[in-house]
Amino acid sequence: MTEPIKVLLADDENLIRSALAMMLSLEDDIVVVVEAESGEAAVVAATKFRPDVAVLDLQMAGIDGIETAQEIAKSVPGCRSIIVTSHGRPGYLKKALAAGVRGFLPKTTSATTLAEVVRSVHSGGRYVDPSLAAEAIGAGDSPLTPREADVLEYAADGASIEQIASRAHLSAGTTRNYLSSAVTKLGAANRHEAAVIARRQGWI
Repeated sequence: MTEPIKVLLADDENLIRSALAMMLSLEDDIVVVVEAESGEAAVVAATKFRPDVAVLDLQMAGIDGIETAQEIAKSVPGCRSIIVTSHGRPGYLKKALAAGVRGFLPKTTSATTLAEVVRSVHSGGRYVDPSLAAEAIGAGDSPLTPREADVLEYAADGASIEQIASRAHLSAGTTRNYLSSAVTKLGAANRHEAAVIARRQGWI
């Protein structure tokens, strides 16, 4: 008899995590072995439970879903990750794929599709939601370096230089340099306008 696919679920919204667990538990060949309410907890749980597939929310408190996927890949190389998100911008999709994530789909997806993606990814396949893929192609390549995109994303909520530097683990001077470069490349008046432009284009 074929062993069921062991799944780790990570989402900081309890209601959504419980709903996903319930949906997947209806499948005979899939079993949710552990749930986590943060990226850090997911990394610890993955090491202990050795899941086949990790279904991760993109934006969680602490490390995000993409960084969580990278950390899980280091500790459990055989575990493949899927990002399920309500923030399906092209920039996130490109970043996730570059990080080795095998599946990327919106939280509006059906339970049937999610289960199919879990099976596909477990067997070595990839899946990207078709509408997100089309948006990513239409958005074109970002002129920003990964670091410029990071600091711009941290600046999007109006954070101070010191706050952005702390979030990005950079010095204030280096943070200013990255922000200045990003503002120039995007032809913006300031970092706040640059963040708006980059977000609209799906680059952050």
